[in-house]
Amino acid sequence: MSTSPTQRALALCRRYGWTAQVVERWNPHARVRQDLFGCIDLILLEAPGTGVVGVQVTSGSGHSARVRKSLEEPRVRQWLAAPARFEVWSFAKRGAAGKRKLWTLRAQAIELRDGLLQVVDIKKQPTG
Repeated sequence: MSTSPTQRALALCRRYGWTAQVVERWNPHARVRQDLFGCIDLILLEAPGTGVVGVQVTSGSGHSARVRKSLEEPRVRQWLAAPARFEVWSFAKRGAAGKRKLWTLRAQAIELRDGLLQVVDIKKQPTG
């Protein structure tokens, strides 16, 4: 049985002791998955005082498309101004040629700086 990127993200959150909730929903009438505010799959609480993080989760091959989608979604700007944080996480098997491939997280934050949205590479690790 294959594990979805969202399941991998939830497992990562549990491992680090973070509280996470899936907010993406299946719309049976339209037969589509609908993200909160058009781009959030998970709400994440890392450590006290660090605020709320909205996370778009995808596969490794979909990462750049999800970043682009998030940059084009007007509610991301409102989310960041709330203030809250927003990140895009993707999971892909990576590793050196000839070596065992391991599931690897790629994480980027979208930040509002001087009125402009910017993409920043981040390393996810336990906080607190």
